[in-house]
Amino acid sequence: DLASYLDKEIETFFWVTEKELREGKSGSYLRIRVSDRTGNIMGNVWNNAVSISEKFEAGDIIKLKGMVIKFKEQLQITVQKVRKVQDFEVDLADYISTTEKDVNKLSERLFNIIDSITDPYLSLLMKLIFDDKQFYAEFGKAPAAKSWHHNYMCGLLEHTVAVANICDFASHNYDVDRELLMCGALLHDIGKVQEYRPAPAIDFTDIGRLLGHIVIADQIICEKSRQIDHFPAELLMKLRHLILSHHGEYDKGSVRLPQMLEAVLLHHADNLDAQATGVSQVIKGQHHGKWSEFDRLNSRYYYTGTKEDEIK
Repeated sequence: DLASYLDKEIETFFWVTEKELREGKSGSYLRIRVSDRTGNIMGNVWNNAVSISEKFEAGDIIKLKGMVIKFKEQLQITVQKVRKVQDFEVDLADYISTTEKDVNKLSERLFNIIDSITDPYLSLLMKLIFDDKQFYAEFGKAPAAKSWHHNYMCGLLEHTVAVANICDFASHNYDVDRELLMCGALLHDIGKVQEYRPAPAIDFTDIGRLLGHIVIADQIICEKSRQIDHFPAELLMKLRHLILSHHGEYDKGSVRLPQMLEAVLLHHADNLDAQATGVSQVIKGQHHGKWSEFDRLNSRYYYTGTKEDEIK
């Protein structure tokens, strides 16, 4: 717990998740975010920023020496010394974030949903995709994003099951084709298996940058559907529409706007879980006091409340 080191010097290992050399009033300074399995914290290098910046990159494990301080109610590290760590010096598993959920239970829920699909064409399509052992091994470990939500190992599996659960609930409250909606929920982000290069530093692959996960997912679905004799053209069109429209808006990367009720529900289920989890991750980050650190993506802080004993 870094709070116990406030105004004290620390010397320890961290994984660098963000790194940015900035220009300030007094010259260059280096802004970094470092983390381990317990959380993350911001750090600043005020002296010799350029030369220190050349010693490591985002994604590296470093050993840093610095002072833990509090600025605007947030803990930070004023970094004095940094060196890049060789792989043999540490166990990468200690620095790579992963889901807090039970992965076996998530997988069980996903395959139970697949088993509930009675349409013969959709059922076979889902099994062709998810029964592929190599694909599922990659899917089960993949992150769901680079920075905002579920940006950790097994994040894609966690997000997919959460979206499917929301859609399952919605299917009992609205007049929709449940099986089509559930298949869309499980398939909507499968392209992220190819879009991201996973741990230790999540980043885009070449195909991820050039095509993106929506197009990749559509390609996978089309390729697998061609292996199924007489797959109904309209059913395939509807399923593809769910995938191609799930970002909801053109300026959010959506290929099409949602034009079916199932597509509308999938978009909002996806966005609900992404936003709720993203905000939860900000709130759970290193913070002390009543407010979270600043969420640059949404341009706001989040109120975390005041403990009753503090009110008294």
